[in-house]
Amino acid sequence: MTIEAMKHCGIRLEGATVAVQGFGKVGAPTAYFLEEMGCRVVAISDINGGIYNPRGLDVRDVLRYAQENGNSVFGYPGVDAISNEELLALGVDVLAPCALENAITSRNAPAIRAKVVVEGANGPTTPEADDILSDKGVFVVPDVLANAGGVTVSYFEWVQGLQYFFWNEPEINARLREIMVRSFDNVLRISQGKGVDMRVAAYILAIDCVARAHQLRGTHP
Repeated sequence: MTIEAMKHCGIRLEGATVAVQGFGKVGAPTAYFLEEMGCRVVAISDINGGIYNPRGLDVRDVLRYAQENGNSVFGYPGVDAISNEELLALGVDVLAPCALENAITSRNAPAIRAKVVVEGANGPTTPEADDILSDKGVFVVPDVLANAGGVTVSYFEWVQGLQYFFWNEPEINARLREIMVRSFDNVLRISQGKGVDMRVAAYILAIDCVARAHQLRGTHP
């Protein structure tokens, strides 16, 4: 999803700067997958604080450090210590809030300088902050779209359990990518066609899908 957003915004993967708030089951994979694709992850944070290196962090080494030090990146050597608020305001290409609800509010949204915000957490942006980011021209990939990969793979597990399928990891990743890219393209098409942001476009698509399913199914007693 992040890759598709970057493509849409004309941001080259190679050397693109990324800041990730939260380094758990969402933030950590976000950071090291983007690094593997050529991005430069310059900042990572958790509940204890963050670390920053404008030349880029070795994400796998940061992960090793965190696992050995109470699941925290704080204190990682050879970098600058920053707060979560400072991380959000960094001038990066991509900001991924993957930790807390309401992390981006009307108070700190004016300071955000990222070109793309990809919501890995649930509800990291308040409605007031959403309006501010939209006015600033920040491209926001909403949580309902950006972090849908986990529940999609849960669906794959359900299907395999019912049908006794056994898909390997490359098959799962390929199926997941197909669904996520198609979903992004569908939401983007509505966003551009109706002149609304990606969050509203995602809601429009979701309501339309439910309405169509109800119409096809009919009303049963």
